[in-house]
Amino acid sequence: MGTGKSYRSARVTAAAVLALCAAMASGVVPAPAHAADTVRGLQWYLDSLKIPQAHKITQGKGVVVAVIDSGVDPSHPDLRGQVLPGHGVNAAAAPDGRRDDDAESGHGTSMAGIIAGRGGSTTRELGIAPAAKILPVSMGPRAASIDMVLAIRWAADAGADVINISYGGDPARPDPDLTDAVKYALGKDAVVVVSAGNIEEGDRQVTLPANIPGVIAVSGLNKRGSFFAGSVQGPEIVLAAPMESIIGPAPKAVSPNGYTVASGTSSAAAILSGVAALVRAKYPNLDAANVINRLVKTARDAGPAGRDPQFGFGAVDPLAALTRSVPAVTANPLLGTAAGSTRPGGAARPGDDDGPAVEFGVSNRAGAIVQVGLCLAVPIVALVILLVVLRRRKRRAPAAVTGPPGPPPGWPAGPPGWPPPAGQAPPQYSGPGYGPPPGQPAPGYPPPGYPPAQATPGYPPAGQPAPGYPPAPAAPAPPSGGPGWPGAGPGQAPPPSSPQQQ
Repeated sequence: MGTGKSYRSARVTAAAVLALCAAMASGVVPAPAHAADTVRGLQWYLDSLKIPQAHKITQGKGVVVAVIDSGVDPSHPDLRGQVLPGHGVNAAAAPDGRRDDDAESGHGTSMAGIIAGRGGSTTRELGIAPAAKILPVSMGPRAASIDMVLAIRWAADAGADVINISYGGDPARPDPDLTDAVKYALGKDAVVVVSAGNIEEGDRQVTLPANIPGVIAVSGLNKRGSFFAGSVQGPEIVLAAPMESIIGPAPKAVSPNGYTVASGTSSAAAILSGVAALVRAKYPNLDAANVINRLVKTARDAGPAGRDPQFGFGAVDPLAALTRSVPAVTANPLLGTAAGSTRPGGAARPGDDDGPAVEFGVSNRAGAIVQVGLCLAVPIVALVILLVVLRRRKRRAPAAVTGPPGPPPGWPAGPPGWPPPAGQAPPQYSGPGYGPPPGQPAPGYPPPGYPPAQATPGYPPAGQPAPGYPPAPAAPAPPSGGPGWPGAGPGQAPPPSSPQQQ
C-alpha cells in the first residue's frame, strides 16, 4: 500500500458568503432585508428535506458521528459542546483531533457543522442532527492512504455509530488495506458514509473508498432535486443528497465571518451522515445493516426506475426513513448480490412489498441441470407413492355384492353346474336358480350314517330306502363342522335342508 497518495477533499470552497456574515463576525448584525440573508436562509436543503418536521421526531441524541477529515475546530459557536475528544493518526495532526488543519477551507469543521451544528437562531448553522456528537479523527493537513486506513479502524474501535468520510482517492488504484479497514468498520456495526467525488476536481469515476462495497456512496443533487452536474456518477452510487451551495461553519483563520459556501459531494455525504444519525437515534436497537436498509428502502426514486448511476437507489428522504414501516434484514443490503440488484419502480414507495422471501441462483450450466432434475423428481416420486397407496387400498377393499346373496363360502352357485359334486351337502338357502332340480334328491345327502330327521316330500324316492340307512354297526361318528352342521353325535338329525319345496 502506498503512503504518498494524497486524499483530496470533495468540497469546492466559494468566496465569502454574504456581507451579513461579515457583520456577524464583527458583532454587528443588521436587520436582514430578506430571509435568505441569514445562515438559516442559506440552508435551503433543510426545507427540501423536511428537516424541521424530522426534528419533531428526533434530533440525533445519543449518536456519535466520527468525522474523518482535517480535524474540527471545537471553538466555533455552532459547535461548542458538540465535539468530543478524538484522535490524530499522524504526527502532523492534533492528538485529539480538535484542531482543523485545513488552512484553505476548514473542511473538517464545515462537515461537522453540517452534521451537528447547534443552531438556535437564524444566524447559526443548524445541523441535520443537532443533538448528535462529533468524534473528530484528524489526518492532518495532507492525508495519505495509510492515514485513511488508520482513521477508519480507530473510529470503528472508538464505537462510532456513523463514520463520515468526505474524502476521496484514486479509484484506479485498488487498496486491499483500505478495503479491509472498511470491512472492519462495518463489522463493528458502523454506518460508513462516503462522498462519491467531484468532476471539477478531475474525478470521472466514483472515488476510493466510496467504491468499496458496503459503504453508502453519496452523489449530489441541485436545488431542484435533480442530479448535480458537478457530481461523479457510477454503478457504486447508493444514495443522493443535496450538494449545491451548502453553507458550513469554518475556523476564523479560514473565514473571518465564520462560514463558507461550497458545492461538492463532501457536503452531500455530511448531510447523509446526519440523516443516518437521526435514524440511529430514532431506532437505537437497529444494527447498521438495518439502518442502511431503511435509508435505501425509503429513498425517493429520482432517476430511471431501479438503481441508476446518478441517484443510486434514490434521493434520501429523512422523514420517510424515520416514519415508514420497513421489514428487517439480516445482512447489509449493499453487500453481495443485493448491492447490484434492482427492482421495478426503483426505490421503495408506499405500498411496495418486499419481494420474495427466498431467492436462489446458479452460476453454471451443470448446476442448472441438477436443479431442474431435482424439481422434476419431486412430483414424479409423489405420483409413484400415490399410485402405490391407491393400489394397496384397492387390494384391501371387499368386492361389491350385486344381485341375490351368494352361497356360503365353499359352495358352488346353481343352477349352472348343478348338482354339486358327490359328498357335498346342498346349499341351505333358497331362491330361483338355487338347489337341485324339482323332484330330484340332493346327491350325497344326507351324509352316510345319518338318518333323515323326517320325511321330506320327494325324498327319498317312493319305494326306495334312504341311502346308507339304517347305519351299519359301529359306524363312526359323523364329521363335525361345516356350514349349518352342529357337529352332534350319532343319532342326531342333520340340519334341515333348503326350505325350497317342490
